[in-house]
Amino acid sequence: MTHAMQKGSNVPLDTAAVRAVLRWTPGPGVPDVDASALLLGPSGRVRSDEDFVFYNQPRHPSGLVRRLPKKRVSEGLTDTVEADLASLDVSVDRVVIAASSDGGTFRSVSDLRILLYDAVAGAEHEPLALFEVMAETGEETAVICGELYRRGDGWKFRAVGQGYPTGLVGLATDFGISVDEDAAEGREDDQAPRGGVPGASGDSSDSDLTVVHTPLPPQPAVPPLPDRVPPMPDRAPAYGYPPQQPVGAPAPAYGYPQPVTAPEQNPAPEFRMPPMGPQFVRS
Repeated sequence: MTHAMQKGSNVPLDTAAVRAVLRWTPGPGVPDVDASALLLGPSGRVRSDEDFVFYNQPRHPSGLVRRLPKKRVSEGLTDTVEADLASLDVSVDRVVIAASSDGGTFRSVSDLRILLYDAVAGAEHEPLALFEVMAETGEETAVICGELYRRGDGWKFRAVGQGYPTGLVGLATDFGISVDEDAAEGREDDQAPRGGVPGASGDSSDSDLTVVHTPLPPQPAVPPLPDRVPPMPDRAPAYGYPPQQPVGAPAPAYGYPQPVTAPEQNPAPEFRMPPMGPQFVRS
């Protein structure tokens, strides 16, 4: 049974993975629509810029959230985000599903809706939930359609419908993403395709949006290790000075004679002094 949702309502999800499908009716003067997703931590912001899945970064590094190619269906055009909720790291508290318009505002987008499917069961089954996304002012160029969020050991979906007149850039930066609109200018040949379909309209006002990945600060140089002194062999010392110290013995005191170890101070009772040189007998 499909839940027809109102703005602000929620529904529990009894599935391990979902497919959020944005669908709208194309036509002359209708801007193109792009789906995106933001993975948020408990603070309500992304953990890093990699938590932004959109047309220029269509797959999360974990592989658990991804953007699928656009499709033309009998009801219009679709753009889809798929999320493996059961496998997401526990540090991910919410997955925001958003839409952005390219070439105009959402005032000109007809029949925009989000349909939530059980990704395990497949698209041939009826959707779990449906939410008709309506423009509030008509000046929105981005809108949060809904959000997947943890509740206990499971997940729920909430219909949101919050618009942004500042486009995908404004929406992304509100959640902690660093973006650079001009980074891709003059590099259209190197740009990742947006997955457009024939017949979709819209200019490239947002097509140059790229995520700025802040590099790690330079690490301090590690000083080279000093030359290692090979350990002294575990054998009797050679005759003469200085006497060699066994491995692990404390450093000798300054000057001579050198201290002797404890066993030498208390020789065994059976110890006998050897004869002191040749013995001469008077004849």
